[in-house]
Amino acid sequence: MKSLTSKTKPPIGNSHSAVVEVQNLGYAYSQQEPVLQEISFTLNKGDRVALMGATGSGKSTLLENLIGLKQPQTGKIWINGILVEPRTLPQVRRQIGFSFQDANDQLFMPTILEDVTFGPRNYGVPPAEASDQARQLLADFELEAYAHRSAHELSGGQRRLAALATILALEPTILILDEPTNGLDPAWRRHLAQVLLNLPVQVMLIASHDLHWLGRVTQRALVLADGRIQIDSDIQPLLKDGDRLDQLGLPVDW
Repeated sequence: MKSLTSKTKPPIGNSHSAVVEVQNLGYAYSQQEPVLQEISFTLNKGDRVALMGATGSGKSTLLENLIGLKQPQTGKIWINGILVEPRTLPQVRRQIGFSFQDANDQLFMPTILEDVTFGPRNYGVPPAEASDQARQLLADFELEAYAHRSAHELSGGQRRLAALATILALEPTILILDEPTNGLDPAWRRHLAQVLLNLPVQVMLIASHDLHWLGRVTQRALVLADGRIQIDSDIQPLLKDGDRLDQLGLPVDW
């Protein structure tokens, strides 16, 4: 069988150590102005990156391109050297844990324990092993007591962590989160931050409007505006530049 990685690695001159590499990505919805234009960036092992931008700037569209839910109309994406295209999607998605804005989109089984074991079982993990792993994840997230409850019996914060557990059960190397703090109170935002900072993943990319929280969890910021990445910098100096953030539609104190 031909390797899926054959002829799909970035051209000479790109970083072969890159976990995620995006070159000149462009995307537009039908008969509309481009949402994304000439998007290029690299994420290396150990990177924890905030994806920032005003509502409608294209953050979710970019994330959906990275995981293959949408196909770039121009440019290319590589995940650990594998070109993202229809034939490689199973291999690419096996490496990425993606969390939607609404945790309920990922919790659909009768119980939380079944939700967390669903993915590993589909990949052939024996039931007992999948169950043991799921219980350990739920214990790590302080959800073990809720293993046999359904998602609608959990609080918003508990559902968010349960959804994250369903992703981590597949042992992804890349974690991509879309607005993970939506609906969470301060205590749950702090708990989620503590969980994320201890995860054994190569790269973390988080889209959020929660700027102060991002400052605690990430090290680097990509800021989208007018369809392009306007800023790629360390996040701490950026969070102190209130005028620049305000110009980008991201007033830091609101």
